[in-house]
Amino acid sequence: MKKVLSLLTLAIALVAWSFTTADHSGYHIGDTARDFNLKNVDGKSYSLAGIENAKGYIVIFTCNHCPFAIKYQDRIIELHNKYASLGYPVVAINPNDKDRQPEDSFGKMQERAKEKGFPFLYLYDETQEVAKAFGATRTPHVFLLDNKRTVRYIGAIDDNHDDATAVEEKYLENAIDALRAGKDIDLKETKALGCTIKWRATE
Repeated sequence: MKKVLSLLTLAIALVAWSFTTADHSGYHIGDTARDFNLKNVDGKSYSLAGIENAKGYIVIFTCNHCPFAIKYQDRIIELHNKYASLGYPVVAINPNDKDRQPEDSFGKMQERAKEKGFPFLYLYDETQEVAKAFGATRTPHVFLLDNKRTVRYIGAIDDNHDDATAVEEKYLENAIDALRAGKDIDLKETKALGCTIKWRATE
């Protein structure tokens, strides 16, 4: 009987562990992100290291077609306008496969960037290698990096994807403000809500 109870206790503990332990590929909090070179909508290639006077980077995997991403476009513009001059620019990356989602082709990216007047880099991860390295799964999916490219926050921009006026917790802004102040970030990871990344079909 004692053996059965011990096995039952172990099983319960393993189930609890599976729900509380992060289980995803890519970068985790405290990891150092590799630099990359990706093509921007202006046709030029950019890297994080090439961004002058950066004290950190707001890397956001996003796209054109996803309803979640569309609802966040104006908020992402506001984030860049607020923090880029303080050394924390937005670096937006579209990781979607254009064959699976034609609205996310490079040409459509250029159209959207012009239409919305994107003030930030909007890069095309055509091979999807950068998204895989980061462990991005959704659009939008945020990775806040410090000046050494250490991952300091991962997840959602805020707590209300549907209505910007109803946001109560600005997860990303809180993390940036803490980082700028040299303080520990209280909430380092949240769940990214959005459309799944459209990966290339494997042969």
